[in-house]
Amino acid sequence: MGRILAIDYGRKRTGLAVTDPMRITAQPLETIPTHTLLDWLTDYFSREQVDIVVLGYPKQMSGADSESMNYIRPFQSQFAKRFPERQLVLYDERFTSVLAHRAMIDGGMNKKQRQDKAVVDKIAACIILEDYLQTLS
Repeated sequence: MGRILAIDYGRKRTGLAVTDPMRITAQPLETIPTHTLLDWLTDYFSREQVDIVVLGYPKQMSGADSESMNYIRPFQSQFAKRFPERQLVLYDERFTSVLAHRAMIDGGMNKKQRQDKAVVDKIAACIILEDYLQTLS
């Protein structure tokens, strides 16, 4: 059984999180420049067994796709072409940034640390992954 990797896709930065090999816990992994994501994934997949990739799916409060899907859909297509053997799951990511900020406050991070968008992105990816794991149990 391989890991599950979560992606909080952004125009400039992308947050990443991953499960342990037994798929019990989720940990923030890192935040990378979005333009390097496909190459980063190629390298990561060569080192780690990953069966499922969970891609944050931004929706509006009404449930309709958010404007962000205009740049996520091309990535989704590129991913499917480059990694046809990997399962890509879209997962609702509403409120993950708000929850990430709350987790940072609860974790005792100071204001300057909480303003680091790279940290917010990887924590948001971790929240997406934790929520997805809950649906599996």
